[in-house]
Amino acid sequence: MNLFAEALAWIFAPEQWTGPASIGAALAVHLWYTGVAVVIAAIIAVPLGWLIGHTGRGREIAVVISGAARAVPSFGLLILLVLLFGVLNRPEAGVVTFVLLAIPSILAGAYAGVEAIDRAVLDSGRAMGMTQWQVLWRIEVPLGLPLLVAGLRSATLQVVATVTIAAYVALGGLGQYIIAGIPLRRYDMVLGGALLIIALALLLDLLFAVLQRTAVPRGLRAGRAARDTGRASAARTATSHTPVPS
Repeated sequence: MNLFAEALAWIFAPEQWTGPASIGAALAVHLWYTGVAVVIAAIIAVPLGWLIGHTGRGREIAVVISGAARAVPSFGLLILLVLLFGVLNRPEAGVVTFVLLAIPSILAGAYAGVEAIDRAVLDSGRAMGMTQWQVLWRIEVPLGLPLLVAGLRSATLQVVATVTIAAYVALGGLGQYIIAGIPLRRYDMVLGGALLIIALALLLDLLFAVLQRTAVPRGLRAGRAARDTGRASAARTATSHTPVPS
């Protein structure tokens, strides 16, 4: 408990929030790597996922590639790319590592969102005279958006965690306090860095949870609310008609 208090004291110490090595600067670096990696991964994976979900082709290949990418140890991949890129290109090696780790979740969310749509809805759109392009943009993309946001959510949290170990190759971020604190036996710094990373991950997860809920089309939200109301009403009716044992 004392260590926890010391970690909080270290976090809120004024000297930790001033200068180029401040917590704010480390947080900015952490968010920069995370944001750049997720945006680049989304640019690559989202169109590809929509194409796979719309056409139904290449899904098996995407599943195999995604599974293989998730099985690759992130730390080992980072060290390998740093050695291949050279020590002067560590930021580029880090970004490539984070992008490769973010692509599988985003790709899966993109094509799963399209595949989960009821085929009858798509057939109705085609029956109304919609082209394939209109079906994609007016039906598949809006209805598949919640699962896509879920994929972005998973990818972001994975990248946030991986950026932590990037401090091992001097890329900065919040992980630097853990890496630097261990050999110095500054366990208040180590725990403080861990708490900051946890707080950042929880905040981003909450943000994406709100976005995922907002991404559900209004019609679907209204339909779900009506179904929930109907189920609750049916449950109350069934309960009120249940005979009380004597």
